[in-house]
Parts: sequence; C-alpha cells; structure tokens
Amino acid sequence: MTLLDTRRDQMFPTLTAADIAAASRFANGDIRRFAAGEIVFDIGQRDAPAWLLLQGTIEVVRRDGLGQETPIVVHGPGQFTGEVSQLGGRASLAAGRAGPEGCTAIPFDAAHLRALVIGSADIGETIMRAFILRRVGLIETAGAGSVLVGHPGSADMVRLQGFLTRNGYPNTALDADAESELVRRLGVQTDDLPVMICPNGSVLKCPTEAEAGICLGITPELDPDKIYDVAVVGAGPAGLATAVYAASEGLSALVLDQRAIGGQAGASARIENYLGFPTGISGQALAGRAFNQAQKFGAELAIPLEVASLHCGEAGHPLRLDLTTGNHVRARAVVIASGVHYRRPDIPNLPEFEGNGVSYWASPIEAKLCEGEEVALVGAGNSAGQAVVFLAPKVRRLHLIVRGDGLEASMSRYLIERIAALPNVELHSRTEVVALEGERGQGLSAATFRNRDTGTERTCPLRHLFLFIGADAHTAWLRDCVALDDKGFVMTGVAVAGGTVLPLETSKPGVFAIGDVRAGSTKRVAAAVGEGAAVVAQIHARLAA
Repeated sequence: MTLLDTRRDQMFPTLTAADIAAASRFANGDIRRFAAGEIVFDIGQRDAPAWLLLQGTIEVVRRDGLGQETPIVVHGPGQFTGEVSQLGGRASLAAGRAGPEGCTAIPFDAAHLRALVIGSADIGETIMRAFILRRVGLIETAGAGSVLVGHPGSADMVRLQGFLTRNGYPNTALDADAESELVRRLGVQTDDLPVMICPNGSVLKCPTEAEAGICLGITPELDPDKIYDVAVVGAGPAGLATAVYAASEGLSALVLDQRAIGGQAGASARIENYLGFPTGISGQALAGRAFNQAQKFGAELAIPLEVASLHCGEAGHPLRLDLTTGNHVRARAVVIASGVHYRRPDIPNLPEFEGNGVSYWASPIEAKLCEGEEVALVGAGNSAGQAVVFLAPKVRRLHLIVRGDGLEASMSRYLIERIAALPNVELHSRTEVVALEGERGQGLSAATFRNRDTGTERTCPLRHLFLFIGADAHTAWLRDCVALDDKGFVMTGVAVAGGTVLPLETSKPGVFAIGDVRAGSTKRVAAAVGEGAAVVAQIHARLAA
C-alpha cells in the first residue's frame, strides 16, 4: 500500500474555517479566481506559490519527462496545494488546473508560506507534515520527476541516480537496451548515454550534476551583491545544523554543497546511535528532515554549487566565496563544514573501476546492483560496519577486508556483534586489496587480497568492491587562507596561535570550522550537529564584536 492509501488525510488535510481565517492573514496576494481548466501552476514553474482553496476545485497531476500524466488528487475548499519545493521557491514538481466549475484561491509565496508555518504552530505542523508526505509520495510512486535512460550499473547512470535520490527528487531509470525505440526517437547516440529527460521535456545528454540541477530548478540564482550573515560550505549534518540554528535566530544563512544534502552521513543506510532514534534512522531520512527544517526557517540552500576558493580579503570587509561557475557570494561570516572524503588505496588501476564496480558508499542503488552476488568491503570504522549490516542481507557473500587485527579498535560494539551474527560475512583481518581485474568499460570482475603477515594472495571473482578506509579533509579550496594541521584538517580555537580566537574560529577572523573537517573533532553525527549549533552563538559574538 502507498502513502496515498494509508495517510491520505495527513497528505491532503482540510483546514477549518477558523484555520482558513488565521492562515489568510499571512497571504501575500489578493484572492484570485481561475476559470474552468485554467492552469493554476505548472511543472517546472519556479516560485510557484502554494494556493489555499476557498471555492471550487484544483486538479493536481504529476508528469514524467516523457509527457505521461497521472492524477494525484483533486483539492477542495479548505485544502492547499504544494509540497516542499514551495518552501524554498524551487521549481514545482506537479501541475494544477482549475476544476470544471473553476476555483477561488489565495496565494502564499515562499516567504509568506514560511511566515505562516512559523507564525501558526498548529497550522504549520499540518502543512509541514503534508508537504513532506507529498514529496515522499512522489518519490515512491512511478510516473513523476525525471526519466533516466542508460545502461544499468554504468558509472554515469549510478552517479545521476545517486544525485537525484540523495537530493530527494523522484526519478525513473530505464534500460537503454530495452528501450531502443525511445533512444531512437530521442535521436541520441550510445556515447550520449545516459540521457536525462526533465519533467519539462528537456533532454540532457550525460549531464553533470550542475546541469541536472539547473534543468530541475534545484539550483537557485544567487545575487552576488547580497551580503549574507553567514555562508556555510557543506550540507552535511554540521552544515545543516548551522543553517537551522542560524536561520531560526534571524541570521540570513546560505548553504552551498557541490553534490547533495547529508554529506557522508547521508549515504548511511542506518544510523542507530544518534540520540532520539532508538530504532535507527537512515542518513538520507535524517538529512531530508534537516533540509526541510532549514527551509522552514528561511535558510537558502544552493545545491549543487561547488566553491572554488575562499577569498581572504581585507579586515573589515565581507568574506567572499568564489564558485566554480565564475560567480561569487559574500558573507560576514563563513563556516567551513566541507567534511572529508574516503581515501583511495594505492591500487594502480583503481580509477578505471570507480563508479563501475568500485563504490565509496552503499546506498539502495548500489545494493540493488549487487543483489545476490559476492561482494567485498574494505574498512573497519562505523561507516563500514553500517554498510556491512545493510548489504549483507542482500548479497550472497560479503568479504570484509581489514588491515588491522580486527574491528574492536575502531568500530562500535553493537555493530561488531551484529556483524558476527551474519552468516554470509567473512572477516579477513591483516589483509589488503592489492589488485583489481576487469575489461575496460565492462566493470570489475575480480579483486586480489594479500595477507600482510604471510604475503599469501587470493583472487576472488566479484563485481562490486566498497571502500571505507579512512578519510582526508576537503580543504584544497581554502588555498592557504586558514591554518591547517599536518594532515590537512582546519585548526580552530586554542590550536591557532595568537589573537582572540573563539573555540570554533580559525586563524582568519570570522571564518569558523565545524564537523569532520575540523582538526580534533569527534567523527560522529551527533558531534557534528552539536558543533553546528554551537558555532551560531560564536558567530553572533563575532558579528557583535
């Protein structure tokens, strides 16, 4: 059963007369009358308001990139249109037209909608729950969002699926071999695959994440003349926490990330030791909730936009972040929350198989690709343990490769015990991967393991290798603007020599570092969120000074 079957009343609630009167005070425009069949909002429309219906009906439909249209719901008096896209002024994922008798409705643009959600707690709770459930419903149900046509398991196909899925955008993947007629009709060549067909019908040939974001209306248009109170680089747990606390306290906040919300935590299948979630929560679900919360309070989230460098500038002037697009943004304070990336082992032909057999995270997309097969995973930290627990029930056998003596030194006890109970997991301690085999363009076919003590080698046929082997800081973009330690992590507080430096402040006044990228930080989701909250108080102190 779908959400539409089980939670319809929460997805499409009806406000009482008193609620309608209270909500109307937050509207940003006059009551408008639409004729029968008139378009109220369309798929791909930016800044489409949410509409509170007073009379008549609005017929809402979803549409995929191939133009196939499916009804979602017919709104009646007291109901409102929209989903989470409306909170941030993003492009609409659905279309609505006035019913046979026409309709009368009140518009709420993004700013006034957020004012309503914050200003009226009860109505705000109803709207937020409905918006979140509607987005989840679009993701769960076929026939909405983008269509990807390509070869399943190919590096670019997996990359685009991951980008859309981790950012919470509905998509449908089609096998190009099975859809040869569609490929011919699109007029694309094999080298053009995969293609992405946006909901508005635009066709992109093997797009980058940035190109896909523009087509979908994910990426906002930033004003280079605007000066934000705080700009956050990185939309992982630390960055999203900063956005929530800064925006809720009245600071204008901008968050930039080159890929997706959630960072590395967003790729975790299940986080079980995060306070308040005794049954666990997926990293994607946690990131999605934080993302919606940040939007609710008015934070701007610019994804996917990559920061090229931090321009140090002069004291007394706003800080500047230069983007790879050639544009820039300015802010009174900058928070470095760019996190880390998993290290690449020294295997000669490793780059040939990245995204085509070798992965640095284990999402449902990768799990589906290796279902029923023999796989290997390298790593002994909590992220590796979570990935093992997630993948093992789906695969035939999982080889867990560990350089050290075992898992006890670096993995939480609950994960060790769970892995020990998995009958299809084989632990190889004091072992490393030394070679990969496979035809170019055809993907991985085998990996060779070597025991570090005896030198004995074993070649194992497999098509999927997952790497979780420690992390390096994402700090190359800082260009010597702030002090780093000998491992490339950002130094803060007492570690920075000279001056009056706040605990999370770097060697550059007004620039802060939090989360995994900060030297000496605790590499846990809860610690990252805590630093995201703490840094806002220090930003207030710095701005006041």
